[in-house]
Amino acid sequence: MSENPVVKAFAYVLVHTPDFVQYGSKPRREISHNPELSERIARHLRSFQDAVKYPPNQVFLGNLHPEDLAIHHEPWWKHPIESVNVHGAYGPFISQEEFYGFLKSADQFDMIWFTPEFTELIWSCLQSHPLAMKVDIDNLGPGRPLEEILKRIQNEASLPLYHQGVLVGSFHRQHDEDETLQAQILMENLVAKASGALVVRELMKSSAISPEQADYIISCSEEAVGDRYNRGGGNLAKAVGEMCCLLNATGCDIKAFCAGPIYAIVYAGSLVKSRVFENVIVFGGGCMAKLGMKFAGHLKHSMPILEDVLGGFAVLVSSDDGQSPMIRLDSVGKHRIGDGSSQQEIIRSLVVEPLERLGMKMTDVDKIATELHNPEVTVPQGSGNVPLNNYKLMAALAVMRGEIERKDMNLYISEHGMPGFSPTQGHIASAVPYLGHAVDGIAQGRLARVLFVAKGSLFLGRMSRLSDGMSFLLEKNKGAK
Repeated sequence: MSENPVVKAFAYVLVHTPDFVQYGSKPRREISHNPELSERIARHLRSFQDAVKYPPNQVFLGNLHPEDLAIHHEPWWKHPIESVNVHGAYGPFISQEEFYGFLKSADQFDMIWFTPEFTELIWSCLQSHPLAMKVDIDNLGPGRPLEEILKRIQNEASLPLYHQGVLVGSFHRQHDEDETLQAQILMENLVAKASGALVVRELMKSSAISPEQADYIISCSEEAVGDRYNRGGGNLAKAVGEMCCLLNATGCDIKAFCAGPIYAIVYAGSLVKSRVFENVIVFGGGCMAKLGMKFAGHLKHSMPILEDVLGGFAVLVSSDDGQSPMIRLDSVGKHRIGDGSSQQEIIRSLVVEPLERLGMKMTDVDKIATELHNPEVTVPQGSGNVPLNNYKLMAALAVMRGEIERKDMNLYISEHGMPGFSPTQGHIASAVPYLGHAVDGIAQGRLARVLFVAKGSLFLGRMSRLSDGMSFLLEKNKGAK
């Protein structure tokens, strides 16, 4: 067997959170300027069944392949998949009432109050849920009278919590002056924790290891767990590990903007190859701040608001078992500080150079997974088709290098690329939604190697104008038949 680490298991979840859309960063700011927007947004929210039947969501959860999406009638939101299972091949679709239960179970500081009636509803949801644990039920606690909840909202800057437009609870701040401990930020963090725990639990169900065998856990979620006064101290990883009873594990958070998951997987593979740890879990929970980012474009085109779901993924990276796909650490591409920020230079450093180093051409990989943002979300707002634009640039570079003819650019894109299908939550969309499909394709003999490419925009944090990025090659195990 080789010394390469392998992807031993993976899992995904989607969480339908239509009543959370108003707390996405963009909708929340716009509603503060124009309160009437709240009602307009509410009229464009989807039902759970509509979200389940939406074709890109079915691709994310593994019930469809990206190739199926490429030939599905457009617009996808007008052509639902009628015969679908709520539980996908790669993980479950969680309803909002179910998620409220898991959100409360993740709350160790009594930040969430629910009415007695709603507490009873989420209690019944968790009682029979396959991902629920006894600790979840124990953490629900009693309900609070609606009068107490309203008083908190009116007097203490608590966030009102709604289900199907009805007030069912409130989320409370934890300090009067510390902005990082206000209700909005704490809710964003708790959402990442609860959705991250769900996908890690799903991973443990599908993996061949016991919770005791997991010895390291890495979060690459987009949140800002902090203060007092450790602004971005974090360790959502350990909080999720605790919620999943990974009692022998420790862990940390890795931040690299949207490129975080690829960095985290490379780090996990390096820890395994160096034998520091044997079983490393990488996960990303959902990002509430990015719900409804493109809502204005959807309202303008009389569409449902498609950014109403939280995505989550988890990967188990372990030592070589002779069967699972290998992470080739000698293939890692990096965007160097001196590379410049033009898209062409970024693609050159993340795609061309690592393949050249292995003696490969851009045509030698079966698929290239890049930023897989769903274009039906981004195009109506004028943000373009992100994955298609990336693949066009790759095809143009292949032409410049003499690897394909100009007339074959569209063929190259269709053969080596794929349509976007991921929730537009930055880190969630960055290549990793294809990991499950790649593992399956390699196991079935349809694929031999897949390149995963992620980019990051450091200027968002106002500390640097640099771009960022990393890539790696997933390849069929040399010991596999």
